[in-house]
Amino acid sequence: MLKSLIVFLISALLILSCSKKDKIEATLEEGTIEEQMILAYKEGLEFLEKGDALYASKKFNEAEILFPQSIWAPKSSVMSAYSLYYYNYYGDAIFQLERHLKNYPNDKNLAYVHYLIAICYFEKLSDEKKDLEPLIQTQKKFEYIINNYPNTDFAIDSKYKLDLILDMLAAKEMYIGRHYMKTEKWIGAINRFKNVINNYDDTVYVEEALHRLVEIYYKIGLIDEAKKVAYVLGYNYESGKWYENSYRVFNKSYKKVEIDNKKKDFLLIKKFKSLFD
Repeated sequence: MLKSLIVFLISALLILSCSKKDKIEATLEEGTIEEQMILAYKEGLEFLEKGDALYASKKFNEAEILFPQSIWAPKSSVMSAYSLYYYNYYGDAIFQLERHLKNYPNDKNLAYVHYLIAICYFEKLSDEKKDLEPLIQTQKKFEYIINNYPNTDFAIDSKYKLDLILDMLAAKEMYIGRHYMKTEKWIGAINRFKNVINNYDDTVYVEEALHRLVEIYYKIGLIDEAKKVAYVLGYNYESGKWYENSYRVFNKSYKKVEIDNKKKDFLLIKKFKSLFD
């Protein structure tokens, strides 16, 4: 999976590393501890470039411990987490980043730290059949960034990622709802589909969720409830396939006839509305 906002990550790497030779030399002159710390930090960068994420993270942690009072400590802490993230050790990276938030609550790079945590969760996501917890954690983190760092580039990307997360959460609800339908757990299915309609109304799954409610209500004998939902579906999505599927629930003999588009929309609306006469 391609790394998200790699430009930002590279920029952060450049910010966190000390690329100016005179700064390093000045620090080296200050004493033995500083020398050891700078050496550990430089070794961390070297191992990161070689692809040895675990040893790079270890060297950055070593630099942090050697001189915890210096400005290098929070930089080393973030670089340790970044090393783990970059080579897909997402769980370890999250642990390191959460530790960073506790140890350096006033760090100027906190927006980046929160963003990197969110990206770690995001990278761990797969499909809607998997565990829901990473989705929820990712959603919370992106929302936190948007609310607390609204004027940053991280917030812009978080809004885009959040839309994807909402689609995934809706897909998860639909998957569980369909499973409940197959096992005839009607109440559980109804609750899942209602959740999609109430909380994920901007996703592509609302139309199907309405149709599934029509199916369930009709199946369990709540015909009036089925008609009410069908009317909402027809009013909002009168030309969609789920609209036609819901019509078939009430009229089993219905067969789609190929007609021109204008007549098609008119006749479907007319047939659907006749259910409520």
